[in-house]
Amino acid sequence: MSQPVQLPLSVQIRDDATFANYFSGENAALVNMLDLEKQVPGIEQEQFIYLYGSQGVGCSHLLQAACHQVDRQNGRSIYLPMQELVHYPSQLLEGMERLQLVCIDEINQIAGIPEWEEAIFDLFNRLRESKTRLLVASHCPPKGLDLELPDLVSRLSWGLVFQVHPLNDSDKVAALQLRAHLRGLDIGEDVARYIIYRSNRDMGHLFKMLQKLDSASLRAKRKLTIPFVKQVMNW
Repeated sequence: MSQPVQLPLSVQIRDDATFANYFSGENAALVNMLDLEKQVPGIEQEQFIYLYGSQGVGCSHLLQAACHQVDRQNGRSIYLPMQELVHYPSQLLEGMERLQLVCIDEINQIAGIPEWEEAIFDLFNRLRESKTRLLVASHCPPKGLDLELPDLVSRLSWGLVFQVHPLNDSDKVAALQLRAHLRGLDIGEDVARYIIYRSNRDMGHLFKMLQKLDSASLRAKRKLTIPFVKQVMNW
């Protein structure tokens, strides 16, 4: 049986993509299902899970967190961001049924590309036979994908389908505080609210801003206060 093909060097997963630093908000049921450490022993794992949501809700984060977890348990996983990989030959998928987990991100990118649609369909069937877990993410549910292969749409709907809901403003404050705490950074609720109300509220943007503020705080040896944030961000 063939071994999984080596992915291009550009494909990497973020070190900070973990379940511990993902604030679930309304998505607790999904996160608890993906996080194997929270599952009751003896309960059979769901083999196929499809999640979808708008930009910034954390679909990619959850897929990468699942990969990290499997790798820490000495298993083998792979993360496939289709926006990057769709330009490569679909033979990349060969041998992936030998893994414990396959995560396909941005599956909408393969729509209208017969070679890739058929390759994903074949991979799904192989994973089903080998009992390999499959997580798929996109911006819309399976029936909303512009796929030309009806059988693939059907396969993607076989497992559980979850919508990943965006956080409300109160949850974003808590998420920002959680991420800051895990970085060893103390940020008060008033400061977190100030940041959220003055900036782009996309969580990816907020976390990049937090990284910038963390670096500035270390250099200046100052705590994160509203005046300091205002100074660093030129607000």
